[in-house]
Amino acid sequence: MQTLTPLVRSFVAHFGEMGSRWGINRTVGQIYALIFVAPAPLNADDIAERLEFSRSNVSMGLKELQAWRLVNLRHIAGDRREYFDAPSDAWEIFRTLAEERRRREIDPTLSMLRNALLEEPASEEDRVALERMRGMHDVIELTTTWFDDVQRMDQQTLSKLMKMGAKVQKVLQFTGRVAAVGAPSGKRQA
Repeated sequence: MQTLTPLVRSFVAHFGEMGSRWGINRTVGQIYALIFVAPAPLNADDIAERLEFSRSNVSMGLKELQAWRLVNLRHIAGDRREYFDAPSDAWEIFRTLAEERRRREIDPTLSMLRNALLEEPASEEDRVALERMRGMHDVIELTTTWFDDVQRMDQQTLSKLMKMGAKVQKVLQFTGRVAAVGAPSGKRQA
């Protein structure tokens, strides 16, 4: 039996703990972590042995990870078993996770909101509800449009954009002050 190094064991344990917070179970998180740090593709038997999980739990976890597009299926010449590896590029993983979360969580909500906004309010309560739903729809629509733009960026540009966060905030604060100074009667311009 191949044991995990203390470093890998710590990483795998952490991913198991975090998995439940990210919407996956502990086992799937641990399987993913092991595959991610493994220097070579692993088969289900290797994973089960190293993590001391049942083979059936590993198989179910691998299916879930494949559905999320977080692991790749590999075949090794002369070996009938299926092997799995994960992209080593953290940006690729981030993009995949973001796309999958959008597809599973955001898109259905946006679709529901679009359908709801086609309704005519039957009461004052419905009018208020639709007004609030429109606000939610508009924020989600704006965010998904921005997300689409970000997804098309190359890694270098995306990295630069993310590093600009604090700088952009300072520019916006500065331009807000400039707009306030230049506005008549001390009012801010939109």
